[in-house]
Amino acid sequence: MIYLDSCVAIYLVEYDPVFGPIARRALECCDEQVAVSPLVHLECLVKPYKQLDVSLEADYRCFLGGLVGLPVLAEDFERAAHIRADHGLRTPDALHLAIAGRAGCTALWTNDDRFAKAAPGYAVNIGSFSR
Repeated sequence: MIYLDSCVAIYLVEYDPVFGPIARRALECCDEQVAVSPLVHLECLVKPYKQLDVSLEADYRCFLGGLVGLPVLAEDFERAAHIRADHGLRTPDALHLAIAGRAGCTALWTNDDRFAKAAPGYAVNIGSFSR
């Protein structure tokens, strides 16, 4: 199972001209389930809420609703604290890694190289898919 960082979901839903096509191709070639957490929902829904964009909100709900939903557990916060202490990631990023790892995801797709430093070989920058 692949865990999507919020930025990848945003690229897909908002049709980012550079990373959207890369992420779409990667998903088309992926034979694993794709997962997100409530944290991804939170981060993705900020823009449509802020802009009062009901259409974009519906697009996010449709896309995210078609993926595996992983719960956030109390133990994820404890693990995220260790990740923050060890690698200096921001709280949301540490929590993404903790949730994905606990759920047994095989990789976390992102576009943030800070993840790769904290979890080399596990966190995959989708930009590398275009190379």
